[in-house]
Order: sequence, then C-alpha cells, then structure tokens
Amino acid sequence: MARVSIREVAALADVAHGTVSNFLNHPERVSADKRERIQRAIDQLGYIRNNAAWQLRLGRSGMIAYLAPDVSNPFFATIAEGVERRASEHELGVSIANSHRSREREDAYIAQFESQRVQGMLVSSHHPIEDRLRRLHERGTPTVLVGQRSSDDSLSSISIDDRTGGRLAAEHLLSLGRRRIAFVGGPLGIRQVADRFEGASSAIGASGTATIEVIPQNERTLSGGREVGRLIGERSIERRPDAIFAVNDLLALGIMQELVVGHGIRVPHDIAIIGYDDIEFGEASLIPLSSIRAPHEDFGVAAVDLLVNAMAGDHEGERHIVFPPELVVRASTAGGAGLSG
Repeated sequence: MARVSIREVAALADVAHGTVSNFLNHPERVSADKRERIQRAIDQLGYIRNNAAWQLRLGRSGMIAYLAPDVSNPFFATIAEGVERRASEHELGVSIANSHRSREREDAYIAQFESQRVQGMLVSSHHPIEDRLRRLHERGTPTVLVGQRSSDDSLSSISIDDRTGGRLAAEHLLSLGRRRIAFVGGPLGIRQVADRFEGASSAIGASGTATIEVIPQNERTLSGGREVGRLIGERSIERRPDAIFAVNDLLALGIMQELVVGHGIRVPHDIAIIGYDDIEFGEASLIPLSSIRAPHEDFGVAAVDLLVNAMAGDHEGERHIVFPPELVVRASTAGGAGLSG
C-alpha cells in the first residue's frame, strides 16, 4: 500500500498543503476548526508522519549520543542502560560509543556525532573535556557531562559527591582500627579520583594516628588491580597496609583476588579492602566487597532529562545534579567469611 501524503490529507480536509504542515509542526498557528478537519482526515486516511524526512528538514537526526570511556565497566554499562530507557520514553534513539579511555577516539567520536547532527550528547570521560564540550555546545549541540560535576553553569552535569564518598570509605576503615591505609588509583589529575583521595586523606589526617599511602594505578581494571595485589603481596608483612581503599570496584576485586589466591593473605583479617561504585560483581564476589555506592542506575535517566531540557532551550532549570554516596559494608572489611577464612 502506498504511503499517504500530506497533499492527500490537505485535499480531504479542504485546506492548503502548508496548513497541514503547520498542524504537524506548529499546531498553535492553525485554527481550531481546521485542526479538527485535518485530524479527521489523518484518521480517515491513516496518514503516518515521515519522521526521517521531517528530521532532515529540521537538520537534526532524532538521535542523541552517549560516549563512555569503558563500557566493559559495569558502572558505565548501567548508565548506558538508563540512557537508552529514558531516551526511548522521550522518543529519541541513542548511539552509544566506547572511547576505550583514549583521547583520540574520544575526539573522533565527538566529531562523528556532530557531523551526524545528533540532537545532543552525553559524555563520560577520563580526560579533561569541559572546554571541548563547551565549544560543541556553542556550535549548536547541547551536551551533559556525566560522572563529574562541571566547573561552572555553562555546562550541565551529573555527578556523585566524591569527596564525601572518599571520606566515608576512610572513616569506615578507621572505625575498624585500621591505621596503615593505602589509596589505590589514578591519575590524580582526574577530578573524580582526586576528590575521592582528598576526602579519604582529610579523614585520615584528622584521625591523628593513621597514615595514607598512595599506590598509583592508572589502569582501573581487574588486571590493574591484580598487578597492585602482586606488588603488595611481595612486601614483608611489616610493610604491607592493613587496609586498602581502591578508587573503583574493579581495582578492588583484582587486588583482593591476587592477595588471597596468589599470596594467601586473609581478607579482611590481614588487609581490609573497600572499593567504589558498588557494581554487581562486587556483591557476588566470593568475599563480598564493601564499597561506596553511587546510584548509577539513576545517572542515565537524570542525564537524559537534563539533556532534553537543554535541547528545549530551558536555561532556568536545574543544571547540576549531585547524588549523595552511600557506604555499603560487606565481608571484605567487616566480615570473616570467604576464601581466606
């Protein structure tokens, strides 16, 4: 069956072709009588709007984009699921890309999405990116920074209060009597990492009796954690930390696996371990992982809503959403169950 055209709708409603176009795009410009006639004609003929052609005339694609640094990380995968779900509710498609933590890939994807005329972009990055997103916004593509708070109101953002999160992690370890605490992660040039470290170091400094050691690990992955675990496991008992705060759960899980399996170190008896993000894998670990919970399932939904507001030109609403962190205590810090016994 041939697709019904606007001209056929106009003929049946006895109005001009342009009046039907106004009805579809600017109904407030059409009188009530003509709106009623056009709607009857649409219903009778079964007219279906050609959204692809409409979006082409508007110069936009009907799509938004989400650029993540590592979609293999469950934290970003959960954000992506929330983005897809919420975008669908707004009748928007989503393109999801993975920069693999590469600045070059990140720039390439941003350029590609802009050339495709997406309606807006959501971006999570491990690199300084605010200036690039502001230039993108100035050229007509609304953006939202996801995972860190932007430095001013020119750029909308979704984040967690990482300083408070770092403080909660350190205070928990201190409450267990741990005094030689290692902070594992990096680089400290990344704002989220720096904020988590500052929160932890402030709590440890205030204790007056504990110390904090920074163990750099820019690869915030399971393999990166295993490498740190190997280095700690090779130390003498006197030189080992008695607690570890890892900047994310993947690092913490890799560290724990290597310490327990590779070196026979008991967790939490010998070394207590806490991570950050509270991914599913942490709770399901043989020694369930304590963590700082970020409501990542809400990040994607909130980010899309902020982006839709920006796309609609709403400059009066909320620009920054900062979620509070939550301490989740499990066996890796406060329990005795698990492989290590």
